[in-house]
Amino acid sequence: MAVIALAGGLGAPGVTTSAMALLMTWPMPPGHRVVLAEADPDGGAILPGALQGTLDNSRGLRNLAVASRQGQLTEAFWRQLVDITDAGTRDRLVLPGLYDPAHASAMEPVWRPLARLFAGIEAHQHDVIVDLGRRGAFGPSAVLAQKADAVLVVARGTLRSLQSAQVRLEVLREALGGTTELGILLIGDGPFSKEEVRKNLGCQVTAVLPWRPKEAAVLSDGAEQPRRFESGELMRSARSAAVRIQELVAIRRSRLAPPTSGPGGAPVVAGAR
Repeated sequence: MAVIALAGGLGAPGVTTSAMALLMTWPMPPGHRVVLAEADPDGGAILPGALQGTLDNSRGLRNLAVASRQGQLTEAFWRQLVDITDAGTRDRLVLPGLYDPAHASAMEPVWRPLARLFAGIEAHQHDVIVDLGRRGAFGPSAVLAQKADAVLVVARGTLRSLQSAQVRLEVLREALGGTTELGILLIGDGPFSKEEVRKNLGCQVTAVLPWRPKEAAVLSDGAEQPRRFESGELMRSARSAAVRIQELVAIRRSRLAPPTSGPGGAPVVAGAR
């Protein structure tokens, strides 16, 4: 199980749309679940967007501020989750974000215990995708990025978006201190290739999603699904991206794991025979 944070910048890179694509395609063995937490201080977009206002704003991140003050954060968290599966299987869940950015200040004491909660629910076989939006990886909510297994900066392949991503990557490298994997989720819109982005930003491009506005509108605004949406290029790429992200987390955990002792207490060296 893992905690994955997505962060954006200028140029409308599509953080929430990318997070929704990962949520819908995240590979899960039987009994496992995945939660998408909208932790953007500027407010959530899924309730009025992908869910088209079919649910009111009575559930969501803001309620956790009250619950945390009462020492009931964990119990309240599970009650706030929204099942977005058609079959009601509750294996793909959303924690709706703030519906008013003015409520962000009330969340400041909650971010750290919420980050611990995210890291802890893997015992319940849950993965967590955290949508940090444009500002959430910095300021009081930055602890959500610092406690994640991996942080992916979402950027389009345009000069404006990549310059914004470069600034954010520089700050994140210092803030994360090398303990959290840092990568780029590149949206294939613009003249810059994956390899050019890697060289110029000095950061690995973990995965690429295609620029497909019509397909993306299903995830961002609840638009009618085009034919073969599930097998279309966007969702196929999202499935590949989800697998690649899980591999990235596995590599990180292997790197940070203490060495295994062999006979007589000697450390086992990977690849040794």
